Amino acid sequence: MGDDIVIFDEKKIRRIWDEKKGDWFFSVVDVVGILSGSDSPRKYWNKLAQRLREEGSQVVTDCHRLKLKATDGKMRETDVADKKVVLRIIQSIPSRQAEPFKVWLAQVGSERLDEVVNPELSIDRAMRNYFRQGKSREWINQRLKSIEIRKELTDEWLDRGIKEGVEFGILTNEMLKTWSGMNTGEYKNFKGLKKECLRDNMTNLELVLNMLAEASTTEISKKVCPKTFDENRVVARDGGKVAGSARKELEGKIGTSAISSGRGEGIFIKSEDERVRNKREREGGNLSAELRGITRNGEVKDE
Repeated sequence: MGDDIVIFDEKKIRRIWDEKKGDWFFSVVDVVGILSGSDSPRKYWNKLAQRLREEGSQVVTDCHRLKLKATDGKMRETDVADKKVVLRIIQSIPSRQAEPFKVWLAQVGSERLDEVVNPELSIDRAMRNYFRQGKSREWINQRLKSIEIRKELTDEWLDRGIKEGVEFGILTNEMLKTWSGMNTGEYKNFKGLKKECLRDNMTNLELVLNMLAEASTTEISKKVCPKTFDENRVVARDGGKVAGSARKELEGKIGTSAISSGRGEGIFIKSEDERVRNKREREGGNLSAELRGITRNGEVKDE
């Protein structure tokens, strides 16, 4: 299975990775064809798109035209969309094949509303998802602790007037690059990641070093009380240096790098079947994984 193809229900869904947007874009015709059951998915999509425009929907406008390999082997422009837009399109498909997915979307929406009222439910969901990925209890506990430490750091940044989004990303990169030698994008490329979360693919050792950098940055910030963004960048680098020094000392003892290009699968995945399934889910940008998780009656499979 190549990088430009994912498989759902033994049928192909073409996709393309957009480096600039940092996201997968899927062939709308392929998705519509599978879920509508139409013998002419392109004509079906054209009619559906026309109806959506008449209704004033922005779904069609949110689609893009990119070149994907056609059945004749040539690269031809076709409508593509990210997961969010694909989900909105699926909601507009009146077919038996799409109905289970609509039920699942309603279920997920209900669960997220419940989590707004009771945030502890989101932690439980995260733990279940990590278990399904084959992560060990030790890794999961450490990952949840890393989330707590990250939250303490971001709260400190907010108190210092740092803005979420771009400024958070800059400081994170300063800290990460200081201890690992790579910023977030470089680190993800090193591990062969695209849309996946970097921390979810760190080994235990990498998580510990990153936690040390973030915890150190938080404590140094509380001590020196940086007032400007540039001063916060210095603090982020200082926190990274603490973890960087620990990394160098450890590597001197063990004689190998503390940073791994792998994703910890050899340590955490319980079986070969899970390893194959997880690889396919990653390659699908999670879209085909979500589609495969729907049962006939619209309930999510709890594997």
